[in-house]
Amino acid sequence: MKAVGLVGAGTMGLVAGGKILESGRLLLVYDVSGEAKKKACEMGAVGAADPEHVARDSEIILLFLPGPWEVESCVSGPKGLLKAGHSGMIIVDMSTVDPDVTERMAELAFSKGVGYLDAPVLGRPSAIGNWALPVGGRKEDLDQARSILELLASKIFHIGESGSGNKVKLLNQMMFGAINAVTAEMTAVAEKIGIAPKILFETIKSSQAATVSNLFRELGGRIADESYDNPTFTVNLLIKDVHLAVEMAKKTGAPPVLGRTIELMNEIARAQGYGNCDTSIMWKSLRKIWESINPSDKTPHKDGI
Repeated sequence: MKAVGLVGAGTMGLVAGGKILESGRLLLVYDVSGEAKKKACEMGAVGAADPEHVARDSEIILLFLPGPWEVESCVSGPKGLLKAGHSGMIIVDMSTVDPDVTERMAELAFSKGVGYLDAPVLGRPSAIGNWALPVGGRKEDLDQARSILELLASKIFHIGESGSGNKVKLLNQMMFGAINAVTAEMTAVAEKIGIAPKILFETIKSSQAATVSNLFRELGGRIADESYDNPTFTVNLLIKDVHLAVEMAKKTGAPPVLGRTIELMNEIARAQGYGNCDTSIMWKSLRKIWESINPSDKTPHKDGI
């Protein structure tokens, strides 16, 4: 039995790799980070020299990469997967990228007899096994890869042609950005009017209010604990995702109003030095903006009311 290939052993890639190893399958891993590859090997995976090596010895290859450039390089670069593409091989891109990149990579793959799916993840790392996957690509490719994807997800939706899964994921990320932004703004206003963020979130999350989503609970918990390092999802990644979503919408003649505002809020937070922090930190970005507008009117930063 050929190995399952994995390119990208970051947070999502590692949890996916763990599930594959638990199933008893051989896992062949490549990551540009030697440390990330080492972590995967410590779990029981076999390290690969480059994506071409992964392709030679794998049938189903999962990609968990930061963005469009990395996916394009991995698939079609000098040492890319398609250099060793073979009949029966399926590339499953589980990254968050734009539909245009997927369409180009899928066309290249098909021309070499290789299957290609976009199956970006809807779900947090801790929900592995219960992820939902919107999938774009050929049904026969999905049928071949389904047994592997079912290790990771409880819901798999065949959305349509190549790039369709990306479209659903980018729309989801626009909504993520909106919830994150309004949570940040509410928190900053709360502190301004004398209500401590920790008390605010403990009160709201204990209610049955319709506003209490899982994302709100997660963001609020991090804010209450001042836990912004070791991020679940960084400001930099959210910037990338929301930008891709905004550009996708603009290309169809539907320029988003809220999406552009969220994009600007995210970019300001990165300019303030918060790019590598968890997105829950963004309320502090608003605090800085207000203080810069009126330096003499600083709100005392305190733990209680």
